[in-house]
Amino acid sequence: MSEWLPDDEVTLLIRKYAFQNALEYDGKGQTGSVQGRVLGENPELREHARFLFNIIEPVVLEANKIWADKGAEEVRRILENEAPEALEKRVKERREGLPELPNAKKGEVVLRFAPNPNGPLTLGHSRGVIINSEYANIYSGKIILRFDDTDTKIKRPDLKAYDWIQDDFKWLAGRKPDTVIEASARMDEYLRFAEKFISEGHMYVCTCSGEDFKQFRIDKQDCPCRNNDSTENVEKWIKMNDSDGGYSEGEAVVRVCTNMEHKNPALRDWPALRIQTTPHPKVGEKYRVWPLLDFQSAVEDYLQGVTHIIRGKDLMDSTRKQQLLYEMTGWTYPETLYWGRVKVHEFGGFSTSQMKNDIEEGKYSDWDDPRLPTAKAMRRRGISADAMKRFWVELSLTEKDISIPLATLQSHNAKVIDKDSPRLSFIQEPVKLTLTKEDVKIPEILEIPRHPLHEEFGFRKWQLEVEKEFEVYIEKDDYEFAMSNNGLLRLKDFADVQIYSSQNGKITSLTKSDGRAIIHWLAAGMEHPFALNKPDKNGEWGVVNGLLENNDYPLGQILQLERIGFARLESSEMIWTHS
Repeated sequence: MSEWLPDDEVTLLIRKYAFQNALEYDGKGQTGSVQGRVLGENPELREHARFLFNIIEPVVLEANKIWADKGAEEVRRILENEAPEALEKRVKERREGLPELPNAKKGEVVLRFAPNPNGPLTLGHSRGVIINSEYANIYSGKIILRFDDTDTKIKRPDLKAYDWIQDDFKWLAGRKPDTVIEASARMDEYLRFAEKFISEGHMYVCTCSGEDFKQFRIDKQDCPCRNNDSTENVEKWIKMNDSDGGYSEGEAVVRVCTNMEHKNPALRDWPALRIQTTPHPKVGEKYRVWPLLDFQSAVEDYLQGVTHIIRGKDLMDSTRKQQLLYEMTGWTYPETLYWGRVKVHEFGGFSTSQMKNDIEEGKYSDWDDPRLPTAKAMRRRGISADAMKRFWVELSLTEKDISIPLATLQSHNAKVIDKDSPRLSFIQEPVKLTLTKEDVKIPEILEIPRHPLHEEFGFRKWQLEVEKEFEVYIEKDDYEFAMSNNGLLRLKDFADVQIYSSQNGKITSLTKSDGRAIIHWLAAGMEHPFALNKPDKNGEWGVVNGLLENNDYPLGQILQLERIGFARLESSEMIWTHS
């Protein structure tokens, strides 16, 4: 196959993204970023990826030079003439963000993030941390981390999760919460308010069976318990809390007096407290009666002076239930905003309980398994907290349900981590070549920039064998490609080579002589065996063994592997981040 050349349409596409990138990054556009956008708009160009980088690079340099010589306005003018839609996209992105909070006063805003500590935070939870903490920052307000841990039976708290969540919160928000509350430690407050509301006639103890009350709700009829006076309800309340001779689990619940003819069945005398005899991991068997989330949350929001609640639109019924309780008691309900559901294609329908079961069964290694949508897994893969923030702030508070690819988050992450990610070579399925030098004089030490845009990062220094035949490693795919293209390749940052079928070849020129494909490589003696844990084209994760360039980077360092993508360095392998 001969060298591929772009047609006019592809040429314009490259120019559009090269100039857009230069404008976005103040004259420091990057070829890799532009290539990603080009391939994103026209995936059919992937088959020409070997040539594409070579074609894009001079256009990126041209755009950066124009920005440096003539300023951003000249780059903007060129975009206006050639690709105005790219400029519109940039303007639109800059306008997106978080809307103003209604009735918010600077210094007085109080928000809360209230997870159930039955596992670590997920990608979905990260939205609550970031949006609430961002608003707290904007309004010089306060953010509360509240553990809603009053369900001892269905979503049983995990003692380790309390620390996990606080660690995840600090990573995502960039700071600790202003206040940390454990609902299980506040049980006396909830029970005190429950008894108060029962004695005032706002709530009653219902001993009807679940099936009977369900029918009352359908028929819009009061259950007989609703007519009990407050004295009888208080007596039943005492009996609910009595472990000796009291009600058993399921025999009595406390309900909020609303209206059994309410249009929304969920609001008809909704349950506020129930008996749970399963011991709590923190407070054991101290309490028999536990609040359901809608009651516990309503009381705690009042006690903490929460001014704004930001939650999923699937919790609108919770808002209405709590508002009815607040109206009865004369409290002022917080301003409430909603967001729609965001589904990330690659993760589907993971739940914390299902992930816990899968980990226990050995399907996943732990909560930070890179295949999982947990904050721990995102962090281990090399997704930055800044990228998570950009991702959620860009989506803002739209109530529309949306489904997006993980690539959207990865695009934000690439912009964040690229500037600090040194380059290294990793050769998958290595093929060893023996090259002769002929009349080409090669340097004893080849200096390759650790980062193409940051001279201060220094150089990777490869010791080359100059007195004898020169041995290098390239990938099997590149070797086979060369064999079908006259054996012509260029070793990136080094030399043009001619390869023969017997895994031999020669160096023909140190300077770039034509448009042949450019590949990454490793000089023999500069490598060590290593593994890359990454997904294949079908999304299935597995370990790819290969040769990694010698380096002294610390564990946890995020690298950009030449022509492969970003990865995070661990002791036994690298964990794939994204391309």
